[in-house]
Amino acid sequence: MSEARYAWVVVWATFFALATIFGVSYSFAAFFASFAGEFAAQRADVSLVFGLSGGVYFVFGAGAGMLADRFGPRAVTSAGMLLIAAGLLLCSFAQSMATVYAAYGVGIGLGIALVYTPAIACVQPWFTQRRGLAAGLASAGIGAGTVAVPLLAAAAIAWLEWRAAMRLLALAVAVLGLCATGLLRRAPAATAPAGGRIPGLSLGEALRDRRFWWLYLSIVLAAPSMFIPFAHVSAAARDQGIDVARAVGLVGLIGIGSLVGRFVIGALADRLGRLRTLLLMQLSLGLAFLAWLMAGGYGVLAFFALWFGLSYGGIVSLLPAISMDLFGARAVAGIIGTLYTGAALGNLLGPVLAGAVFDRAGSYLPVLWGCMALSALAAAASARLLAWQRPGY
Repeated sequence: MSEARYAWVVVWATFFALATIFGVSYSFAAFFASFAGEFAAQRADVSLVFGLSGGVYFVFGAGAGMLADRFGPRAVTSAGMLLIAAGLLLCSFAQSMATVYAAYGVGIGLGIALVYTPAIACVQPWFTQRRGLAAGLASAGIGAGTVAVPLLAAAAIAWLEWRAAMRLLALAVAVLGLCATGLLRRAPAATAPAGGRIPGLSLGEALRDRRFWWLYLSIVLAAPSMFIPFAHVSAAARDQGIDVARAVGLVGLIGIGSLVGRFVIGALADRLGRLRTLLLMQLSLGLAFLAWLMAGGYGVLAFFALWFGLSYGGIVSLLPAISMDLFGARAVAGIIGTLYTGAALGNLLGPVLAGAVFDRAGSYLPVLWGCMALSALAAAASARLLAWQRPGY
């Protein structure tokens, strides 16, 4: 098989790997009520599970990227799949929220870190002209997993109860996830030629580049708005009297919107410009919260979920390709992983603070205005990067 053809094998292997790990991550919405009822936990306490998991995989993604740059993506991502399966299995035996925090929050978070950054970074060096499309297709796995796995988890919980459903999910990760990661291979462009070095910046050189820090600031500012809905929109729907199946289904609708965003926005960005498209998607993400703000029933919440998912999917699909554009293949996994640490605080604290605000105020209104403000600031940071970059293009 030629290298060019195998590039698409890597894309689809990454698609299924990301569908697996983020299907697990966003199945949190299906287990939310089970955790709250089983352990008599408040909404902020349960939200910490999701926030902790996200914070862990964003913080440790940098280390995972560096490991993949050294040892290759296959070994690192396969280890991550095994860790996720073990975290699910341990969580299924939990007798307290402390065990849930350790198993689902930390264990699964570390597993996702070992898969996410190495897998998505593996795709970029295989492509040049169609890098945005390839990144979009690969990262569409996140949307596919978000659509399918939470709904399957909710059905399994209703059929088996939550502990048995979690064990079944662990088995699926061990089998299907490892099949996907076994196909990942380092691109020739990411392999140093004899007597030479891989083109691009080292991680240390990237950290001394102003472009890195504008992009990093954009990620830091956008992160809370990007992760609060995954933890809270289904709970907000239940507050309005919407049944559990449709409430959890809103996370699936985010996934559908995200799928469209990754396929369409990635290809559009190859023509319009990836930095310019990133700015537009960040503005769109903030505006989507107006729909949640005005929602009085399922229809408007569903519209919010689709709009938010489209914007979120576009942003996530663009970041790896932009990193490759700006910094090259030499340390692409380490650079992407380090950039993703910018999302850690927002992922960790965003859902928890949103839950705390709701517990105190009885409303998500202050949270929604905060998300809109942060999205506008993220777009401003991207605009600064775009303005600074333009003379070099």
